[in-house]
Amino acid sequence: MSSRIFRRGVQVLALLIAGAALADNLAPRDQAFLEQAAQNGHAEQSASQLAVIKTRDPRVRAFAQRMIDDHTRVTEELQTLAAAKNYTPPKEPSMLQKGKEMLIAGLSDEHFDRRYVNQMGIVTNETTVQLYEEAAREARDPDVKAFAARHLPTVREHLQTARKLKAAVEPAR
Repeated sequence: MSSRIFRRGVQVLALLIAGAALADNLAPRDQAFLEQAAQNGHAEQSASQLAVIKTRDPRVRAFAQRMIDDHTRVTEELQTLAAAKNYTPPKEPSMLQKGKEMLIAGLSDEHFDRRYVNQMGIVTNETTVQLYEEAAREARDPDVKAFAARHLPTVREHLQTARKLKAAVEPAR
């Protein structure tokens, strides 16, 4: 009886070690990509939910809704990929990203729209494009690399759309 318990214990320990080894097989840079991509996606979703409520400009609302829809899909796919790699990505924006959202949340009307479009539309997407480009080129894990390459065109399109929207919401000089 005790040898059976011992063998079971060894089997359980072996499974636990094998599971940890799977997570260790994901290169630190690939884990860093998944982490940052998750945080950026959550930040854009959160700020965009605020924009949908707060903006009076239908162009800003449409852009924000698209960010919510697109990032919801990408986040779900990222979570599935990460789980397959035995990695748990963040479930919310970073503290810095939360702070930036709090700063724009206090703005009113067109000030909010301009800051949201510039900060979340342009600055965040510029960073995200660079992040995805690097992962599409340099990720070690083929699934992580494919994920980045697959979503890179959408992230580039978000940036392009945000730049056009910025020109529309900026006051004439």
